[in-house]
Amino acid sequence: MAIEPLSVQFVCLGNICRSPAAQAVMESLTASDPRWQGVVVDSAGTAGYHIGRAADSRMIAAAKLRGYDLQSRAKQFERRFLCSRTLILAMDRENYRDIMLLATGAAPNVRLFSDYLDESWPRDVPDPYYGENDGFEYVLDMLEAGCPKILEEILSKKDSLHSQ
Repeated sequence: MAIEPLSVQFVCLGNICRSPAAQAVMESLTASDPRWQGVVVDSAGTAGYHIGRAADSRMIAAAKLRGYDLQSRAKQFERRFLCSRTLILAMDRENYRDIMLLATGAAPNVRLFSDYLDESWPRDVPDPYYGENDGFEYVLDMLEAGCPKILEEILSKKDSLHSQ
């Protein structure tokens, strides 16, 4: 029987700002790392407001200035994504609660993105949608600080599965 690939899924409200940017940052980190083979990166939103749409043009522009290419299309988070081999990272506590409402029982693989940040960062990754351009920059700063730590955790989990 084939082992299902490990994956990480970033989740925000509409899947057009924070979570697609997190997906792009993580994909950039993993693009040249052969250890990442077989690990899937994805994103979704807890609300279905923007299904099928590209990321917000302001996030696309801010990310492009840092070398990230946001290609994903918005989709809504579904219960089926709650697989035990998927690390699900909510961008804020509200989205975390919404994800947990879909979970049936304990879901130790659902965490806050900020679990990978030190205390100098806020607990929630702020939604820049209704703000100014500096909000998109700030979100990218947070994502660049946390994604390398997520990558290392996933790779160590993957290594331990292969050694069993």
